[in-house]
Amino acid sequence: MKKLYLECETGISGDMIVASLLDLGADRAVLDAALAGMKDEGFEIVVSRVSKAGIDCCDFNVVLDAAHENHDHDMEYLYGHTHGHEHTEHVHDHHDHEHDHDHHHNHHHGRNLHEIETIIDRLDMTENAKSLAKKVFLILAKAEAKAHNRPVGEVHFHEVGAVDSIVDIVSAAVCFDNLGIDEVIVTGISEGQGSVRCQHGILPIPVPAVLNIATEYGLPIRITNRQGELITPTGAAFVAAVLTDTKLPENIRIVKTGYGAGKREYKQSSILRAMLLEKTQAQSDTIWKLESNIDDSTGEQLGFVLAELMEAGARDVFYVPAFMKKNRPAWVLSVIATEDRIEELERIIFRDTTTIGIRRQRMERTVAERKNETVQTPYGEATVKVCSYRDITKVYPEYESVAGLAKETGVAFDTVYRSAAESYRP
Repeated sequence: MKKLYLECETGISGDMIVASLLDLGADRAVLDAALAGMKDEGFEIVVSRVSKAGIDCCDFNVVLDAAHENHDHDMEYLYGHTHGHEHTEHVHDHHDHEHDHDHHHNHHHGRNLHEIETIIDRLDMTENAKSLAKKVFLILAKAEAKAHNRPVGEVHFHEVGAVDSIVDIVSAAVCFDNLGIDEVIVTGISEGQGSVRCQHGILPIPVPAVLNIATEYGLPIRITNRQGELITPTGAAFVAAVLTDTKLPENIRIVKTGYGAGKREYKQSSILRAMLLEKTQAQSDTIWKLESNIDDSTGEQLGFVLAELMEAGARDVFYVPAFMKKNRPAWVLSVIATEDRIEELERIIFRDTTTIGIRRQRMERTVAERKNETVQTPYGEATVKVCSYRDITKVYPEYESVAGLAKETGVAFDTVYRSAAESYRP
């Protein structure tokens, strides 16, 4: 499993996401191929290196031609909203920006969700990337529709901002898909305080769209005392679309780190740090033990529940004979499981045994790193489990593959087993 950890200490925006994923190794050629289908939209992308707080970062910039120019690199929202990102001490009117927007509003219609999805559909992207890009736009449109009490179909992303936002979101989806990420962890996203001006007045930070997304998707927002808008609606929508966990595993190995530069200059430099993680196994780990004393279930019931528990994701299930009160012979049911499986496993125990209580215990354990390898034996191909702890390595042939070869060839199980173990070469 490829895990991505986004460290959003200085907020998050669409261009920061793309830059950090490119820095992690997303294929630029794959991105260029996808964006080639939008070349008539009047933009080019510039990927460069910049120094932020002395750190070398990747910078992703969408440069619009004169007819589409947008002075702030983020979404311009429906009904002529432009999020000007200013400190609360004095909020600027951004007359040039608003005039620029009004000029285009008179000449171009806004794009609705259906039109944007049509653009995405004709681009050279995988189905997964298209699906993710559409999901991000839908999250954005719903958040804005709620903020303005309008139907989602009436949400229009104006021409000036639509090009920027489509390029950002498409690029983020393409790069994310290209890296083959399975899980995304975000433990907190820092947001600032103060106000931003839009054409219809002054909005508090976080802006309504960001709050709506955070509320709907349970984003872990952290309000800081910094002045300025650190979370853009595009950044919040992307996190909402991909987030799988808000807690880091206890033991991780950082495979690679990418740095994405933000455009806005606040007192603290805007940098999104993205890390590819692997969970380490050859260190201390935690596991849970569920335990019940059972004296009045039948053997058939107990055999059935063991199979059900294993199928539901238990790491191990076993029975130990015991004598209980009233001199009754009984069984102690023990289930070893990870925390995320506890609720389902307890439901099965209550459903399929006569127990009325389950003891639960969190346990520390040390586990060897393990991997499956294929070996060639004189009797055919077998699978072996290779277990390593520090300088100790042990090889255990897998039962099913040994049994299969023994049945096929008529050779004794032990002979095939020994041959598989001896055939492994590190």
